[in-house]
Amino acid sequence: MTDAPRIRPAHSGDAEAVAALHAHGVQHSLATFTTVVRGVSDWAEDILSGQPMLIAEDRSSGRFLGFATFGPFRGGPGYAHTAEHSIYLTEAARGRGVGRALLRDLENLARVRGLHVLVAAISGANPSAQAFHAACGYREVARLAEVGCKWGQWLDLVLMQKILREDEPARPDSQGDPG
Repeated sequence: MTDAPRIRPAHSGDAEAVAALHAHGVQHSLATFTTVVRGVSDWAEDILSGQPMLIAEDRSSGRFLGFATFGPFRGGPGYAHTAEHSIYLTEAARGRGVGRALLRDLENLARVRGLHVLVAAISGANPSAQAFHAACGYREVARLAEVGCKWGQWLDLVLMQKILREDEPARPDSQGDPG
């Protein structure tokens, strides 16, 4: 890939590629603590329901390179302006600016949707993701020791965050009290 990737909103036709990439991460890495592989129909339902999801593809070939998404950080109206994001890249996409392009556009989408903070919950076994997020302006705010377990290993969870709208004051809205 020589050009910047094309970043676009996901559509239901992307569900198979998204499911395969996520399944590979679940089955072959400690980047995610889950051991549950989600089916194509589950991902298609997420996309059709309007869950924010962006797709990266090679500009010249149209080849799928990865995806990024975000969802609620925690339940309750006090957390309505905070989301947790995930980024998954194919091997071919790594080290080529695809992750940065996805994250940049995902942050812009989050701002448009009124989010104040994005959180990255990163496996302690994934130092490259920690370095990537630090380079993109995220700061480590917590390290929870041995809260995850996969393949017989205790894993730390590193929480990193980026405040997207530093100049925006908190305000009550239809979600209820922001505190």
